[in-house]
Amino acid sequence: MATAASRVENPKIVSPAEWLAARKEFLKKEKEFTRLRDDLSRQRRELPWEKVEKEYLFDGPGGKETLDDLFGGKSQLIVYHFMFGPGWIEGCPGCSFISDHIDGSIAHLAARDVRLAVVSRAPLAEIQAFQKRMGWKFKWVSSYANDFNRDYHVHFTPDEVAKGQVYYNYEKRKFTAEEGPGASAFYKDGAGEIFHTYSSYGRGLDPMIGAYHWLDIVPKGRDEGSLPSPMAWLRHHDKYGDAQISGSKT
Repeated sequence: MATAASRVENPKIVSPAEWLAARKEFLKKEKEFTRLRDDLSRQRRELPWEKVEKEYLFDGPGGKETLDDLFGGKSQLIVYHFMFGPGWIEGCPGCSFISDHIDGSIAHLAARDVRLAVVSRAPLAEIQAFQKRMGWKFKWVSSYANDFNRDYHVHFTPDEVAKGQVYYNYEKRKFTAEEGPGASAFYKDGAGEIFHTYSSYGRGLDPMIGAYHWLDIVPKGRDEGSLPSPMAWLRHHDKYGDAQISGSKT
């Protein structure tokens, strides 16, 4: 299989007319993909809901908060399940990658009646120390004292991890950590009833990572083919320095 590096080193060089013809032909596929994506989004919105019967108390900057409080006056809530367990030195690099994209979206989501909050099992003091280090401003609360992460299938027991019997992304599978990433959507109606409308895990979170989609339009793409795992190059944004970590030579 050709690597991203070989494609860059041996590109097909053509005339402007040939380039335009190839680009327009590929545009047909891009438009087809866009239409399919729009239809998939429509079908997602048509999925059934489940009522949230359980009450949860989170630790937030201002004290105890309920799931209702996390809506912040909006009717729609997105929760990002950030992998950050009790006693961890720092949050997951992959979740941090996603979180680097959140702050700029907050005002725009609010304009569309949406609140976005982040939830982790680490105690609030540990969350706040890491959040300050990363420079993030978004709402982030601790579920250390409740079962929220467990109920939404992003927290696993040591025994489950050891036996490879973790229920994640709607199936039993092996998982190497006691915390997993995910995103869940909720709706609150006029009577104050809360409903769980959607949850996504694993590669389903890919659309939330804007930097990946910028990489998708450059010649090397994500350039992860030669790495031991797709995100092996990733670092917290304060750890890169001037070094370039790549899957292939430039």
